[in-house]
Amino acid sequence: MAKFNNPTKVITGVNTRWSYANVWQPKSINGGTPKYSVSLIIPKTDTDTVNKVKAAIQTAYNEGESKLKGNGKSIPSLSVIKTPLRDGDLERPDDEAYKNAYFINANSSTAPGVVDADRQPIIDTSEVYSGVYGRASINFYCFNSNGNKGIACGLNNLQKIKDGEPLGGKSRAEDDFADADDDFLA
Repeated sequence: MAKFNNPTKVITGVNTRWSYANVWQPKSINGGTPKYSVSLIIPKTDTDTVNKVKAAIQTAYNEGESKLKGNGKSIPSLSVIKTPLRDGDLERPDDEAYKNAYFINANSSTAPGVVDADRQPIIDTSEVYSGVYGRASINFYCFNSNGNKGIACGLNNLQKIKDGEPLGGKSRAEDDFADADDDFLA
C-alpha cells in the first residue's frame, strides 16, 4: 500500500506517554462539543519526534497563512500565535510526569483507532489509561475562530507499546490485588 506523504502528520516515538486519555468516550471541555482527546508527553530527549513536530507546525503555518490572515492586513508571526507544542517544565512545573518533557494536547471529533504493539485492535478499554506509553498519529492545522488564531493538533490513531505507572493517583484493580493474601478463604 502506497503511503501518502502528509508533511503536517507526525507519528510520535515509542516513549511518548499518554495522559488525560479520553480515547473511548468523547468528553466535553467547558461545555464544548464532546471530543476524544489525549495529552501526549514527549521526552525532550526524543529529538527526532520534537523536530518532526516543529517541522509539521511550520508547514501547517505556511499552508494556513490565508486562514491566519483572515480579514486582517497581515499574517501574525508563528511566534505570537497559539501552538500545540508546550514545555512541561514551564507550564506544569509541579507535575513529575511532565518534567523534562514537551506535551501536546490532541483531539478529534471521531474516535481514534487504538491498537497494541502488534497492531491488533485493543478491545479491553482498561488496557488504555493515563500513564501508558505508545505512539500517536497526529496532524497539525491552522485555526482562526472567535478571534483566536493558531495551530491545533488533531488526533488520528494510537498504538500502545507498553504499560506505565498510572497517572492521576488511581491504581488499577489488577495491581491492587496482585499481592493479596490468597488464604482469605481458608
